[in-house]
Amino acid sequence: MAEQAEHKENPAESIMEKISEKIHGDDHDSSSSSDSDSDSKTQKPASPSSVKAKVYRLFGRERPVHHVLGGGKPADVVLWRNKKISAGVLGVASAVWVLFELIEYHLLTLVCHISILALAVLFLWSNAQSFINKAPPRIPEVHLPEEPFLQFASALTIEINRALAVLHSIASGRDLKKFFIVIAALWVLSIVGSWCNFLTLFYISFVLLHTVPVLYEKYEDKVDPLAEKATIEIKKQYGVFDAKVLSKIPKGPLKAKRV
Repeated sequence: MAEQAEHKENPAESIMEKISEKIHGDDHDSSSSSDSDSDSKTQKPASPSSVKAKVYRLFGRERPVHHVLGGGKPADVVLWRNKKISAGVLGVASAVWVLFELIEYHLLTLVCHISILALAVLFLWSNAQSFINKAPPRIPEVHLPEEPFLQFASALTIEINRALAVLHSIASGRDLKKFFIVIAALWVLSIVGSWCNFLTLFYISFVLLHTVPVLYEKYEDKVDPLAEKATIEIKKQYGVFDAKVLSKIPKGPLKAKRV
C-alpha cells in the first residue's frame, strides 16, 4: 500500500516540477531575447554610416548623376528619361554633322536656301489664294525674349571669369599640379584637333555627352571601384613624380602676407 501511495504522489510532484521549469525557462528565454534585441538595437545605427563611408563615388560626388548634371529637362535628355526626345536630339545632331561634314554643305548656304524656299512658298500661297480658294497662311510674329539670352550670357561670363582666375593662379607659378594638368589637357586637345576639325570634335563631344552619363548611371556600381583603384594608382605615381621632380623645381613668388 505504501508503494502505491508513493506512485500516486510522484506524478503530482513531477507535474509541478515541469510547470516550474517551464515558467523559469520562459523567463530566461524572454530575458535573453530582450538582451539580444537591445544589443541589436545598439549595434544597428553604426552599420549604415560605416557602409556609406566605404562607398567611393567618381569625382567625389555625393548626389545622383541627375542632380550633378543640373536636373530639369536638360538632364532628362542627357540621361534618356524620355527616349523619343533624346533620340530626336541625337538624330538632329547626326543629320547636321552629315550635312556639313560629309556632304560639305556650308551653314550660310543652308540658311539662305531654307529662307528662299520658305519665303517663296509663303509669297505664292498669299497671292494665289483667289485661284485655289483657300485662306491665306497665318504668319506668326516672332519675338525673341531677352531673359534667356541674358541668363546665358551671365552664366557664360561667370564661367569665363572662373577659367581666367584659374589660368592666372597657374601662370603665377604657385600650383605645379594644376600647371601640369592644364598643359597635358591642352596638349591632348591639340592632338585631337589635328585629327579632325571643330565640327567633328563638337559632334563627338555631343555624342559622348548623350552616351557616357547614361551608361555610367546604369553601371556605376561596377565603374566606381575601378575608378577608385585608378585614382589610388595615379596618386601614387604623382607622389613619386612629386618627390623626384616637382619638389626640386623652384616655386614662384608667394602672395604677400596680410597684416
